[in-house]
Amino acid sequence: MVLTEAPRCLATLSREHPDGWGIAIHDADGSASTSRSSAKVAGDTWRLYKGVERAGEDRRFHEIAARCHGRVLVAHIRQKTVGPTRLENTHPFARDGWVFAHNGTVQNTQILHTRCSKARLDEIQGDTDSELLFAYLLTRLDERSLLRLHGEASRASAMALIEEVTKELRAEAIGAFNFLLSDGVTSFAHRTGRSLFLLERDPRDPVRARRSVAPGTDLVTKWTTRRHAVFIASEKITDEPWRELPDGTLLRIDRLPVPHIVSTNRSHRAA
Repeated sequence: MVLTEAPRCLATLSREHPDGWGIAIHDADGSASTSRSSAKVAGDTWRLYKGVERAGEDRRFHEIAARCHGRVLVAHIRQKTVGPTRLENTHPFARDGWVFAHNGTVQNTQILHTRCSKARLDEIQGDTDSELLFAYLLTRLDERSLLRLHGEASRASAMALIEEVTKELRAEAIGAFNFLLSDGVTSFAHRTGRSLFLLERDPRDPVRARRSVAPGTDLVTKWTTRRHAVFIASEKITDEPWRELPDGTLLRIDRLPVPHIVSTNRSHRAA
């Protein structure tokens, strides 16, 4: 639904963001419902699909969106600001079991360059500020031995570290950097400089089989009382009660035992 059917789905939004698309799917069982031959293995059980065409007009995007199933999905459509339209510049980026998508433009990339490890800089394949920001976040996780998260203590430490890093970068006014960062079990969502919205669905949701996606338009889904989900998006994709997150917000979302927000750090500034 969020990819191709809702009024503000990614296919529709690609009219404004025409410079490529990407879908990363994490399957906890280690298998993907889409053809393995058409997907790049991104590490662990991530499957990564990308294209450089406008998503709404790309048959492959629609085919993958219709068939993909997994526990965590990170999808992105690109409006280029730094770097040309090519596959290496298309989000999400994937490395060492982590997937990363960015919305915004980092103006002061020199700060990130000087603070990234050589090993992470050498891994960069494209030309974007976004991939550089990803490399910097991985550098900081490397420094604290938090590349692999095992148990609550390491997840809490990663949250504290990312909070520290984003606070530093906001103070240095590097530019707009909304992002999603996920290892498939724990996901981090951050807002600075662009809009960001949150929607939660759980058994308390009064509308499951049929939900309104726009005035006068209903969408039939297979939602059941057993399913939980947390959605993060730059737009209110449907007319459901999305909440706008304040600028400076950092969320930690865990997939197990059901998708849920574990901790939130919110800026005191109004969104």
